[in-house]
Amino acid sequence: MFSRSYTNLLDLANGNLSALDYAGSGGGSGSAGRPPRPRRMQRTLTTPGTLADLDEELAGSVASDVQSSLASDRIIVVANTLPVRCERRADGRGWAFSWDEDSLLLHLRDGLPDDMEVLYVGSLRADVPASDQDDVAQALLDRFRCVPAFLPRDVSDRFYHGFCKQTLWPLFHYMLPFTADHGRFDRSNWEAYVLANKLFSQRVIEVLNPEDDYIWIHDYHLLALPSFLRRRFNRLRIGFFLHSPFPSSELYRSLPVRDEILKSLLNCDLIGFHTFDYARHFLSCCSRMLGLEYQSKRGYIGLDYFGRTVGIKIMPVGINMVQLKSQLQLPDLEWRVAELRKQFAGKTLLLGVDDLDIFKGINLKILAFEQMLKIHPKWQGRAVLVQIANPRAGGNGKDLEGLKAEIEQSCARINGQLGRPGYNPVELVNRTLSSVERMAYYTVAECVVVTAVRDGMNLTPYEYIVCRQGIPGLDGSGSDAPKRKSMLVVSEFIGCSPSLSGAIRVNPWNIDTTAEAMNESIALSDNEKQLRHEKHYRYVSTHDVAYWSKSYIHDLERSCRDHFRRRCWGIGLGFGFRVVALDRNFKKLTVDSIVADYKKSNSRVILLDYDGTLVPQTTINRTPNETVVNIMNALCADKKNVVFIVSGRGRVSLEKWFSSCPELGIAAEHGYFMRRTRDEQWQINNQCSEFGWMQMAEPVMNLYTEATDGSYIETKESALVWHHQDADPGFGSAQAKEMLDHLESVLANEPVSVKSGQHIVEVKPQGVNKGFVAEKILSMLTENKRQADFVLCIGDDRSDEDMFEGIADIMKRSIVDPQTSLYACTVGQKPSKAKYYLDDTNDVLNMLEALADASEEVSSPEESEILSPSEDV
Repeated sequence: MFSRSYTNLLDLANGNLSALDYAGSGGGSGSAGRPPRPRRMQRTLTTPGTLADLDEELAGSVASDVQSSLASDRIIVVANTLPVRCERRADGRGWAFSWDEDSLLLHLRDGLPDDMEVLYVGSLRADVPASDQDDVAQALLDRFRCVPAFLPRDVSDRFYHGFCKQTLWPLFHYMLPFTADHGRFDRSNWEAYVLANKLFSQRVIEVLNPEDDYIWIHDYHLLALPSFLRRRFNRLRIGFFLHSPFPSSELYRSLPVRDEILKSLLNCDLIGFHTFDYARHFLSCCSRMLGLEYQSKRGYIGLDYFGRTVGIKIMPVGINMVQLKSQLQLPDLEWRVAELRKQFAGKTLLLGVDDLDIFKGINLKILAFEQMLKIHPKWQGRAVLVQIANPRAGGNGKDLEGLKAEIEQSCARINGQLGRPGYNPVELVNRTLSSVERMAYYTVAECVVVTAVRDGMNLTPYEYIVCRQGIPGLDGSGSDAPKRKSMLVVSEFIGCSPSLSGAIRVNPWNIDTTAEAMNESIALSDNEKQLRHEKHYRYVSTHDVAYWSKSYIHDLERSCRDHFRRRCWGIGLGFGFRVVALDRNFKKLTVDSIVADYKKSNSRVILLDYDGTLVPQTTINRTPNETVVNIMNALCADKKNVVFIVSGRGRVSLEKWFSSCPELGIAAEHGYFMRRTRDEQWQINNQCSEFGWMQMAEPVMNLYTEATDGSYIETKESALVWHHQDADPGFGSAQAKEMLDHLESVLANEPVSVKSGQHIVEVKPQGVNKGFVAEKILSMLTENKRQADFVLCIGDDRSDEDMFEGIADIMKRSIVDPQTSLYACTVGQKPSKAKYYLDDTNDVLNMLEALADASEEVSSPEESEILSPSEDV
């Protein structure tokens, strides 16, 4: 029995907002009995592109081959907060709005086409009363193209301060909830998170044109949003960018709602990360928890997810060069720089600029600086560390209070022990600096030190490099201008670290090595500092925020290119919802249509896979039941039919299971062994009679089996198969790829093929596949002047794709009549070379039973001579 909270969550994830009462109390909630407010905002909502409820003909007509031009489209940028400052006027009448010039969401417009409209959806930092919300929303839309999402106060608190900051933020920064205060998962916070994301989706839908708009969602606050949008519009173009780290699978798997979040993100078309490490961790989670594999093609990484390719974008964000350069020319900056140079005259200044946060490693930095002064006493009296600790917005609580006290104690102790009159080794600035003050410190600092133990991108080093490049007119010009130089000591755990190849990377937990890095950074020759600075400046100035957003949107457009060329079905409930995207000509095989063609035909070929087609893949007992045997006998009784089981299984098993089907043909081990009827001898369909390669391949497989718990080797008469479905998904997949390369190298000169399949690696003789079986049977019928006019082949896995491909090739080569009724059918709605699908094994048996009922009990004497064995075994 579900708990009330769980059933409410299911209702919520399926779109039933009445499941939770969010009328609540507080400024943003209004009264519980208040009637709905009329909406004055203009809506551009059009008919959704959902095909789940349409029949096949209508669904096909909805699709369009017309590709949209990005320059003429609109992008809707969705984030937790809008790039707008909002505050009530001093007289209490109305609200004042202004752009937040420091917001990344505002800066990313620089990389978009000039004629592309940008619309923002997000919440406001101010608490707007319910009575003002309509007026505020209309003003923001008209003047700023912003759509505010007003969250009830209780939902907002549990959404942001609860789930985002108490669950996701620590976890994504590699911290497990070991303490008594954070040890239990609070499901009510998760429900509030889902509800908040649902409310965001409503605001997006109000202004959305699903056929033309792009959606770009930002950061971990809105991980559930893609599911709500994709459920409403199957073909919507959705991108997501995560601005925080993504944890390793060992940490992420501890999250009770891990699958829900992963599945929601996979409803996007493109998912962006700052570094390869973060992307690799996400891919590993998808592999280990959802069994998904990724592929890299032509430099693009993609996850195959129910016929859709979810792109993975790795691109670190940059700074706004235009804004920073304009700020460098502010008149207040020059005198502020002069003041700081006077204050620190004769000193070597090291600078730290961090938010007051437990992950920024501020105290580790201070301790490392203390160690540097002790190990290298020449710097005592000369080197100064200025640490700017920006108070975090809404920052309070025991953790931050303790952190602040710890930092202040360390500073007081170091200044007391190593300081002297007129000299304090550590200067702590406990306030938020203006942009001019911050740039002035960057300009005079010899080195910036960033020792965060885990961080997303951290643009402090980028800003420092640009400021050190110089202020026009301040340091002279032409040949008399001093050479620019800068040095960086950065933690290897921050997102910008891989991009700064000239920086000294450190493990901030290692105090001694960090101390040595600080000493090295300020002791290097001026020439070396200049070379490193020039290298960094070239990168930072060319990879700015405009470059980042332009690159991301380009890849998003490429990822969505085929949206209107494919048929889409939405399936699943709650966060299990996903869209199956298939070829427009791919449709369900109907019994009526195939029976009609079946009755009109005179020479039929029926090729059937076994596992996953006639019996479910998940069944433990693989023996065919009485229904399967009876259907096979009924089909074989019709002399117009040639019926074959085409399986990868060994001939001994198949021979035993179908011993009561005298007229049934069997192609075992993908067609290596073949017989027309039970009384005929097995024939070998391959010239390979030497199997010395098995003695070469088996030791390699044994090596990987010993190292991979849960794997095993299946030895067939003609093939070796390594199975890893019971091994750890990530490790098993990695071992399979390694084994594939190893075997290809070892068996390079042998007449065998090495292929990977679903949780297997198989070595078998060349030319042995189900496509060959189909071609052989149809060719023999043609040679015996019984050319097939009806062909049905059904299978469910990758090996059956060879059969579907072979059938299509046969049609092109006129081995059968062009008017032949061809039905290539896969089991399950998934990407396939077949043109038809059936949902499951029950559908397959029902369809075969209908064909058996339609069969005529007429004997054909020529049938016994149709197939003749080439070699008896």
